Amino acid sequence: MTTIGIIGAGHIGSALARAFSGLGYDVAIANSRGPETLADLVAELGPTLTAATAQDAAAAADIAVVTIPLSALKDVPVQPLAGKIVLDTNNYYFERDGHIDALDRGETTTSQLLQDHLPASKVVKAFNQILAPDINTTGLPAGTPDRRALGTASDHEDGIEFITGVYDALGYDTVSAGPLSESWRLERDRPAYVTRQTADELRANLAIASRLP
Repeated sequence: MTTIGIIGAGHIGSALARAFSGLGYDVAIANSRGPETLADLVAELGPTLTAATAQDAAAAADIAVVTIPLSALKDVPVQPLAGKIVLDTNNYYFERDGHIDALDRGETTTSQLLQDHLPASKVVKAFNQILAPDINTTGLPAGTPDRRALGTASDHEDGIEFITGVYDALGYDTVSAGPLSESWRLERDRPAYVTRQTADELRANLAIASRLP
């Protein structure tokens, strides 16, 4: 059984725990306050979900999810995630994270910051431009007219393949923005951000995005 290790148990992390559990994965989830604070979520989702420390969730993961404030990236375990696909849901909120000059100047992306921290991992942008309550409620079967699309970006084809399968299983089409260096097109304040859009609409929104919003 494939285990998904989720580092971060906020709105997105908790929604993804429900999503992956519903797809039949085992899930290990961690937050910054300790496993005991996740008892309600564990009770809700049952034996497929385990509360863990970040180190243990990373070690248990076959595939990992990082969904934490950018200011906490330095706390993400590095060695246990080496060689693994790591889904990055992060967005830059300077009001929360403080100003990061390289992001303000358009010199890097939020996902590239995580890739730099995890040089041996395969970082994939995912689930950053959908609201948490929508993840488990707005998917539709493949081929449905106006099916919602979600974006991704990565330098690793196996990472794109994995998230494409997950998106489809949850009821979404996939549009890739390309390599991780293009993941800014999916970030906050761009046309594709938290907009309900079809695949064609998402491609159009990625194309018209400006590097500096």
